Amino acid sequence: MDGAFVPSRSITAADIAHARPRLQWEVHLMVRDPAKYFDSFKKAGAQKVVFHYEAAASNIEETVRRARAHGLRVGLAVNPETPISTIQPLLGMVDGVLFLSVNPGFYGAPFIPEVLDKVKELRRFSPLMEIGIDGGIKESNVGLVAKAGADFICVGSAVFRHPDPGESFRHLQSLADHAAG
Repeated sequence: MDGAFVPSRSITAADIAHARPRLQWEVHLMVRDPAKYFDSFKKAGAQKVVFHYEAAASNIEETVRRARAHGLRVGLAVNPETPISTIQPLLGMVDGVLFLSVNPGFYGAPFIPEVLDKVKELRRFSPLMEIGIDGGIKESNVGLVAKAGADFICVGSAVFRHPDPGESFRHLQSLADHAAG
């Protein structure tokens, strides 16, 4: 988060490089001009960049090309108000879609349930597309999210604001697995 595309700020590529994570990871860029961040995050170890359609709408093809030139996989994040029809022509260029189920940039923001309809719609016309959802996921809605057809669910405050984050994660995983059946 750069404080411009969204009002909040978050960790940087330098922060991650310093931590030297020993796992594969991707970066969700909530920034203006996402391409200017690709090099530093690739050097920090990212395998995939996810950037917002809304931040690069006028230059998606070039932004994807620049990510691929860095050897990165590409995900397209979509804000709650953006219609699926807007991103449909771009699906052949990306490896996945991440639907935001909150207004981006605010940790712990309320879940927007209408986004589940977008997950279902995308799953219908693009059954092999990797689909994720991020924002406002809690015990009360993780089952609905899993049932909607998301391949992965990003959870923050429901885990990290819990007194026992590991237990919270395992419980949410169980609820999602049960619902996805």
